[in-house]
Amino acid sequence: MSELSITTTQNVNINFNAASLGERILAYLLDLVIWIAYSIIIYRIVFPLTNLDDFAAGLDPWSERTIYTVFFLPIMFYAITMESLMEGQTLGKRIMKIKVIKIDGYQAGFGDYLMRWILRIIEVTPPFSFISVIVMLANKNTQRLGDMAAGTAVISLKNNININHTILRELDDRYVPVYPLVIKLSDNDVRIIKETYETSLRTTDWAMIQKLQDKVENVTGIKSISANPTAFIETVLNDYNYYTQKM
Repeated sequence: MSELSITTTQNVNINFNAASLGERILAYLLDLVIWIAYSIIIYRIVFPLTNLDDFAAGLDPWSERTIYTVFFLPIMFYAITMESLMEGQTLGKRIMKIKVIKIDGYQAGFGDYLMRWILRIIEVTPPFSFISVIVMLANKNTQRLGDMAAGTAVISLKNNININHTILRELDDRYVPVYPLVIKLSDNDVRIIKETYETSLRTTDWAMIQKLQDKVENVTGIKSISANPTAFIETVLNDYNYYTQKM
């Protein structure tokens, strides 16, 4: 299993374990089982109960195809829909404990999932599945073409992730603090903030980092000057470190 090293814009180095080819194939097969189960339900239960086959048979070929296509849209858009709703995971990926992230360490967005989905059609859908397998075998980060185009990678959430950052290290003499109100926090507060922040980075739980920012702002009265919650927490921890060193 290869290691994917990411340096964020806040100078945080995160080492993820890239999902292996086997994990990605198993996740795909699990999703395939879900598609097959859905198809069986539609063909064996929904169509007979609604007499849809008889109704469609009386229509022109284009209308008939349209009706069947509508019922199978969930399969066609399964990957992009699930990854968008489940923050980089399909049901198969969730079971395998892998997920899609941006290679800059941030949460991938809809545009990234869309790019992966478009290229999925030509490199994952049978009989072209061999294309993605070859590309992932040749790529040290187990990326397929869709990942490369979208700037994403699939990581494993099963393993420990080592995070090395500047928090609690000696600050540069030229460092200028931003939020003086951090002195309202106690050592225990900062310990909890730091532990929650690191845990959220390990699991790429950006929603939790946003909640952490909201909590810090409510407690201290700080008004963030950054739209990036990660940058805000980094600054709060560094500022606290700065002021405690000066005291």
